[in-house]
Amino acid sequence: MHKNSTHRASVLQHVSLNVRSLRHAAGMSQSALAERSGVSRRMLVAIEAGEKNVSLTTLDLIAEALGVAFSTLIQAPERRDPSRIDELAWAGEHPQSKAVLLGSSTARREVELWEWTLAPGECYVSEADADGWSEQIYVAEGQLTLVIEQAEYCLQVGQFHVFPSNCRYAYRNDGAVAVRFVRNVVI
Repeated sequence: MHKNSTHRASVLQHVSLNVRSLRHAAGMSQSALAERSGVSRRMLVAIEAGEKNVSLTTLDLIAEALGVAFSTLIQAPERRDPSRIDELAWAGEHPQSKAVLLGSSTARREVELWEWTLAPGECYVSEADADGWSEQIYVAEGQLTLVIEQAEYCLQVGQFHVFPSNCRYAYRNDGAVAVRFVRNVVI
């Protein structure tokens, strides 16, 4: 992570607290977690102390060994909503380089990645998907009106929304310019 990142300390604290509490809940020692994850005990001690910047690959190994999702390790303990994580997970040497985990959904079979563009005034209406399906929407350009049942959400550039799609929903462009958004369908 970038040394000047204001999020660095909070993410390291989240990881530190989460790894420690999940390890204790699993009844594992640091040595047992090290053996199960393939991450050195020395690294785990530093992570749990909040002293070690950790790679995403290392976090994946620890999460798998603890039997939890990657997002569980980086999310603030008091915010346990996987559909809205919005946590900095990685920052590069340059302040503009970063990876933010926006949200997460469990998948039974596959995930579809879509790029959508709606011209002004255009609307797409969908019937309900199967139970267990969900969607993740991220707006890259313009403004998207997302209608879920009777609720409307106005998503601006850079905003996202995660929702179970086993209900009627629609995408609508009420603006004067085209809207472009990314849609993940989690099946």
